[in-house]
Amino acid sequence: MGEYKVHAYEYTTNSQGADHLSGGSAFSKNVNPLDPGIRSRRSIRIKDFDYSAPGAYFVTICAERRECLFGQVRDAAVRLTDAGEMIAAEWRELPRRFPFVELDVFQVMPNHVHGVLFLGCRGESCIRPKESGEHEVRPYGTLPGSLARVIQAFKSITTSRYIAGVRSRGWEPFVRKVWQRNYYEHVIRNESDLADIRDYIGENPARWAEDEYNPAK
Repeated sequence: MGEYKVHAYEYTTNSQGADHLSGGSAFSKNVNPLDPGIRSRRSIRIKDFDYSAPGAYFVTICAERRECLFGQVRDAAVRLTDAGEMIAAEWRELPRRFPFVELDVFQVMPNHVHGVLFLGCRGESCIRPKESGEHEVRPYGTLPGSLARVIQAFKSITTSRYIAGVRSRGWEPFVRKVWQRNYYEHVIRNESDLADIRDYIGENPARWAEDEYNPAK
């Protein structure tokens, strides 16, 4: 199994990186997408990759300061707060807001969200990518139809609803903002990659006790 390459986004950054994944899985369960070494990197995008083109993506979005605003893990299962239930509901709403999005597995954790999204195609047909040279070069940022636009909308909507919950329902207040500025994405290259990622997301609650971001650790 090769290295799990995570790419951190900022909406307005144009820096570029290279990804040369080929056959086999590119995902390793031993690499945490919220690793502080990864979080401190400048935003990286795959060179010449069109992030509005059809494709499959594994995304992680983390709460600001890794605050556990969304729930707790008990008996290897996540017990979501009302805020966490709202986060999950808004994730499920993404295909309605963006008809080009199809959801696969996802998990709301106490301080982050993992999910697999298919953009502009259906299911596993998304994980048969073109050669990198065939990707159309487009400007980076929140291009309509892009992954960045979807995540930006999700963050904005959930932040507005969280603020309303704090004001009217007594939800736990947050400091400065709900979400970290960046999010983390991995382009899913093949079926083995997808299978490993599905396992990782499904096992995430059971692995919470080992997670360096678990405040009780």
